[in-house]
Amino acid sequence: MKLQSYIFSLLLIILTAQSILAKSSISLVDLKVEYKRIPFIDQSQPRLSWGLTSEGFAQKQTAYRILVASSEELLAENKADLWDSKKVDDARNIQVEYAGKDLLSRKKAFWKVQIWDQLGQLTEWSKVSFFELGLLNASDWSAQWIGCDLNMLNKNKELQLPPSPYLRTTSILKKPIKKARLYISSLGVHEFYINGNRIGKDYFPSGWTDYNKRVYYQVYDVTEDVKQGVNSFSAVLGAGWYAGYLGYALLVGTAKTYGFYGDFPLLKAQVEVEFTDGSSQRIHTDKSWKVGTGGILEADLLAGERFDASLEPTNWRLASFNDKHWDAVTVVSVERNLQLYPSQAVQVSDTLTAKKIYPRGEKKFIIDFGQNFAGIVQLINLKAPKGTVLQLRYGEMLNPDGSLMTENLRRARATDTYIFRGDSKGESWSPKFTYHGFQFVEVSGIHAPQELSFIKGLALSSNLEKVGSFETDNALLNQLYSNIVWTQKANYLDIPTDCPQRDERLAWTGDAQVYMRSALYNTDIAAFHTKWIQDLNDAQWDNGAYPIYAPMPKSPQGVAAIRAEDSFSPGWSDAGVICTYEIFKAYQDERIVRASMPFMKKYMDFLYTRSHGTYVLAEGAFEDISPKGGFGDWLSIGEKTSPDLLASFYYYYCARLMKEMALGVSDYDLAANYEKISKRIKAAIKQHYIDKDGRFKIQNSRYGNAAGYVTEGSDSFSGFTQTAYANAIYMGLFEQADLDLAGKYLEDLVEKNDRKLSTGFLGFKPLLPALSSVGKSAQAYHLILSEAYPSLGFEVVNGATSIWERWDSYIKGEGFRHNAAMNSFSHYAFGSVNEWFFEHMGGIKNTSLAYKTIQIRPEIAPEKVNYASVKYQSIQGEIVSSWRKQGEKIIQIITVPVNVDAVIHIPSDVVQNVIVNGKPLNSQPLVKYLRKDNGYIQVQVGSGTYHIESQK
Repeated sequence: MKLQSYIFSLLLIILTAQSILAKSSISLVDLKVEYKRIPFIDQSQPRLSWGLTSEGFAQKQTAYRILVASSEELLAENKADLWDSKKVDDARNIQVEYAGKDLLSRKKAFWKVQIWDQLGQLTEWSKVSFFELGLLNASDWSAQWIGCDLNMLNKNKELQLPPSPYLRTTSILKKPIKKARLYISSLGVHEFYINGNRIGKDYFPSGWTDYNKRVYYQVYDVTEDVKQGVNSFSAVLGAGWYAGYLGYALLVGTAKTYGFYGDFPLLKAQVEVEFTDGSSQRIHTDKSWKVGTGGILEADLLAGERFDASLEPTNWRLASFNDKHWDAVTVVSVERNLQLYPSQAVQVSDTLTAKKIYPRGEKKFIIDFGQNFAGIVQLINLKAPKGTVLQLRYGEMLNPDGSLMTENLRRARATDTYIFRGDSKGESWSPKFTYHGFQFVEVSGIHAPQELSFIKGLALSSNLEKVGSFETDNALLNQLYSNIVWTQKANYLDIPTDCPQRDERLAWTGDAQVYMRSALYNTDIAAFHTKWIQDLNDAQWDNGAYPIYAPMPKSPQGVAAIRAEDSFSPGWSDAGVICTYEIFKAYQDERIVRASMPFMKKYMDFLYTRSHGTYVLAEGAFEDISPKGGFGDWLSIGEKTSPDLLASFYYYYCARLMKEMALGVSDYDLAANYEKISKRIKAAIKQHYIDKDGRFKIQNSRYGNAAGYVTEGSDSFSGFTQTAYANAIYMGLFEQADLDLAGKYLEDLVEKNDRKLSTGFLGFKPLLPALSSVGKSAQAYHLILSEAYPSLGFEVVNGATSIWERWDSYIKGEGFRHNAAMNSFSHYAFGSVNEWFFEHMGGIKNTSLAYKTIQIRPEIAPEKVNYASVKYQSIQGEIVSSWRKQGEKIIQIITVPVNVDAVIHIPSDVVQNVIVNGKPLNSQPLVKYLRKDNGYIQVQVGSGTYHIESQK
């Protein structure tokens, strides 16, 4: 016995030692700083995140150690001269704030991380990543704002479209070069070149902001672009959002239609070169730069671009160019708050080939790209005599007679022109400072080439990482998902625009808030919306309301400059709270909550004031704005939902979200306050808007004949609508006892409408989730699979390759419905059904912050769909949920990321009928049985991939 005891003790010691020495099977991947890989940043306390992967099950992080050093060599020796976090007992692997030595302008920091797993085993170090600081202080800038007012050179008789200024200088770098950086900003948009080479792949930097409050700059590593000896530095400027046309100002007859922020574009740039001997040199914009003109005769985001190749100075970007005849630039003394661009820049996301060509007469034809998108075209190796004018007109659709439909462009000219220089070798060109929404291009001025390779479509979008996928065995649903993705790409272009084609292209807040949850399942929107939420906060009105779009240019009188009556609207203004919450919830971004909290509180105070202290927004609460009551359930069908009832719902919902965000930043007093407010709003809604039968009611007489309200053909309002119940259920307004009745009313409203929807922008987003949450999943499936008007399927069968603004904008064989000028064929608002795809059809739900805990509860289609799969690369890692019908069985494949716990709902009533990874559920140690609930068996699991077979 003593020998056995001795051997056992010895084995225990050996096993313990092996455990200590063993390396964890977890790998560290995807290191990011402020949501970006290898970024330039300007935060003094940047947030670090890393992903975790493992082939094993139930893998977790229990501690981490971060090393940050000023050189890769130091880091290789585990010498962290900037920050050694030491071992931190914490499972958090996202949004870890840097807490080391002060980070200074221009400094590069290298970092790596390792973690301890659930067994206390240490992982290998991650690969080394780095980030670099931009210019943190105003004193770091020596560059001046330069440009040239060329407005007097405008030759267009209808529009103010002056030529673009061409800027240049040269400088001698006398020593061998170690590194070089370009820091650049513009009031307007720009392209920059060093020694003839375009720097970066970005379009439209530095984006659209309230230029009076902040202007962004970009940083580029240009070490490989500069050289010892003579160098040339040059740029071309465009009016962009700063000095060009914006929105529908021309359409509505606003006195000022362009130049809402300034009269002409400006550039601010400095190139900083460090030599191998440690010395440095700086080249910056100042009065020594020269300015001239070139081939860009017109350039405007809405109007398009006109380029005369014969006027482009030969080799003007090179040092050898003689610029003695060019003029000195204008130096403009303006103070601007310069910050590093926080989002992902606009770049080419896809290159499309032409699919068909349709002759339209002598030297005129139409190109069909087969996909509605936003971007530009690239002409490739075309030959024509000097002076030949090639015109490109863009449209989303063709008229029944085959001509280009342009009515929906309204006052956006959306036309590009290229004038040939007559090069016998061929000429290639694409616009620099404009973009269009289109599927079709009408080309005139040349004979149609025999090969379609002469033209490419360049789709432009903010360069957001793809994080989601959706696939089924149903062709209609797959096309619908493609339409959603393409529409998001077309409208996530620096700001979340409503449409990319007509004279609007504004970041409408109602569209953005209803679609935002859907958007995050397709691409990583964290940095993009960080930028735009700042735009929202910058645009907040003095009374606390958020505007109907942002950025919102304002006149000297303090009203909207594009159209004076553009102010605020229920369901639109709430974006300030809702969009901030969605970033907080999906990415555990506490910083954005803290930064936005003063603005959000001001908005909540505005709503309280509007309620006159009653906590309910009664009929007529917003009759002073235009349109009266706001936009309401925009483009709904049939009887209209009271806009004030919806406003009350949003008031309640925002109070709930404010409570949750306050808890997230540990402001418990504030959370308690909003808990009280939400309860008071709920009680006030019940008293004012719900009758004794639990039905929503309104005082219809308060609206009179509905003059001044958005009615779309109906002059009556109601509270008993699909939109009302969908929103109330989605927003959690009902206690469980009332929820069943509300669900019945919603189902009845759909049934009585011939099993069709009647919702608009505000009603469609919550409609399917609300039906699912009250056990009416079959009804939700019926609506999404419908091909009858009104439905998204109706759009698909009528040829849609993107999401339309209206349910029936176009009908095959009939043509365009309604007012063609209001038919946008790229409008993501109704794409908000994407949320239901991922959270209900796929069943992925975020049940904490940042998907740290999740629920997988797929809703199996009763018919027409036998397979569905969704994948989502959350900030924690990839989540997969797929299901397939196989006879009487349901086969599920589910992947849970490392460091995440999941509750899986298995569609079965019998535990013995469930097999997990080849073993019966009740003998599977990796899976913890919880309970049966509504036709599902609930189990709890850790990370890993689970193959589940079940049957009823």
